[in-house]
This record gives sequence, structure tokens and C-alpha cells, in this order.
Amino acid sequence: MPRSAPDIDVPDLRGKLAVVTGANSGIGFGLSGRFARAGAEVILAVRNERKGAEAIAEIRARVPDAVLHLRELDLSSLASVAALGADLNRAGRPVDFLANNAGIMAPRRRAVTSDGIELQFATNYLGHFALTGHLLPLLRAAGSARVVSVSSLMSRLGRFDFDDLQSERRYQGVLAYGVSKLAQLVFARELDRRSVAAGWGIRSNAAHPGATITNLQVTGPTHGGRSVRLNQIRNRLLYLVPGVWQEIDAGILPALYAATSPDAEGAGFYGPDGFGELHGGPAPAKVPARALDDEAAARLWEVSERLSGVTYPKAHQPA
Repeated sequence: MPRSAPDIDVPDLRGKLAVVTGANSGIGFGLSGRFARAGAEVILAVRNERKGAEAIAEIRARVPDAVLHLRELDLSSLASVAALGADLNRAGRPVDFLANNAGIMAPRRRAVTSDGIELQFATNYLGHFALTGHLLPLLRAAGSARVVSVSSLMSRLGRFDFDDLQSERRYQGVLAYGVSKLAQLVFARELDRRSVAAGWGIRSNAAHPGATITNLQVTGPTHGGRSVRLNQIRNRLLYLVPGVWQEIDAGILPALYAATSPDAEGAGFYGPDGFGELHGGPAPAKVPARALDDEAAARLWEVSERLSGVTYPKAHQPA
């Protein structure tokens, strides 16, 4: 059966603004609720506005005085990402927390976005790279913003092949997912390095939720027509494995810690502290060796700027 984990203390966040992607379900929904409970104003950035409205109603039922806003965001579309960035920049409100969370996991068949990017690489990583770049002025304006990128234990399966970064020659859903989540982790670390070098005042880190039950286990594998019912039956059997799975309230703790704890470090990586980092309270997670390759990080950043059309300022340039 799913496990629970000890809770953590979250500081008073009144007066702060949090932007959470994929906020209508799973980890994003859980994070949005905890930000709201601590007093932060929360922008729920979602692809499906109906589900986003339902999420807002559910959070308000638990936190009646929550200040919540709904914004449309399809991370697989660079135009949608740019539109949200422009909207928030027009409003001019500094962003204190950005949770790069939304994702899709292991579609059986390779799919590409309207921008011609492999779906998992686009949604899990490149869209977040672009969104963070668009919001950089607002993050800097906050003075001490946090950017938390939600990676995965499966980042350990990722391997950058810069000649086939988007799995055009050979596609395996799980391995492509690992690449996208390794990219998220590498981005989090490289963003923090660049922030320190340029004096942006942004603390960037990453987290993973271990084995947490979310709709990722359904939406990705059934993308493209695979039976939802059969997938749900399979998952119910998997969730019965003892000592592995945990619920969302526990799974959000590493990302919540990374975002709000004064002890969470820039370029840090946090996950559950239990066996195999599958469940438990937040603690430093093992960083895959491939995420420590500075040359690969710089090359990924260069490729990401080219693919997204979003260019970050150099260390010697003002943002």
C-alpha cells in the first residue's frame, strides 16, 4: 500500500507569488495547495483550463482564503510558453517561486510537437527552460527567488547523445523520459551556476518525488491510444507492492523543501530519504554522474537556446 511521510514546516509565505506548472493534478496540485496554505499567492499554469478550475475549487475548499489564479500553459508549445511569459511580464509582479513540474512520462510511440520537438523533451524540459528564461526579469525582481525543477529517479537512465538528443534514430519511451529528466536536473544545476556568476539572485535546485502515485503513470503510457483501462489495472497491481509507493502529500515534500527551506542549497538535488529514495521525508538525493558533466551542461544549454529561441543573458550582461 502507498506510504505516507513526515511533514515539514513551511515558512510564512504571505506576500509571495508562486508559479506552478502542471498544477491541476499530481505533484503540481499538491505544491499549489501547500503554497496557498502558507499564504502565498499562486498561479496555476495548466494545459486544461477546465481541470485547472476544478483544482482551484478543490484547493479553496481546503484553504478558503487562498489567492489563486489560472493561466493557460501548454509546455509542448513554445508559442504558449512565450504567451504566458509575456502575460506575466506585462503584469510586472515579481515571481518568488517557480516550480517547473509539469510533464509526460513514457509514451509508447514517439510523438513530436508543433515545433518539431520530441514530446517528452519538449514538455518536461525545453518548455521549462524557455519559461524560466521568459520569467527571468520577474525572478530577478523578487530579490531571492527559488526555481525548483522536478526531475525523477529515472534521470539515472538518461544519457545525452547530442547527435540524437530527441531519439529520432531510436525511440524507447522510458529512456527518452530519462533523458528529459536528466536535462531538468542538469538545467537546475547550470541555472544556479549562472545565477551565482551573474548575480541574478536566483537559487535554483531540483527535486524528485520518488515512487509517488500520480496520473503520470496513466497519461504518458496511454498517449496515442493505448487502453486506459488496462493501464489502470496494471497500475493498481503495481501499487500493491509493499514498501514502494507513497501518496502525493508525501511525494511533494522534496520539492516543497527545495522551494521553501532556508537550508535547501542552490544546485542541490532532493528526494525521499527512504529505501532507494522511493519514499520518506526530504533529504539530499544522489546526483547521477552524468549530471555532473560541466561540458555536457554547457552544450545542453547552447542547444536549448537554439531550439527554444530563448536566449539567457551572459554573465557580463544585465538581464
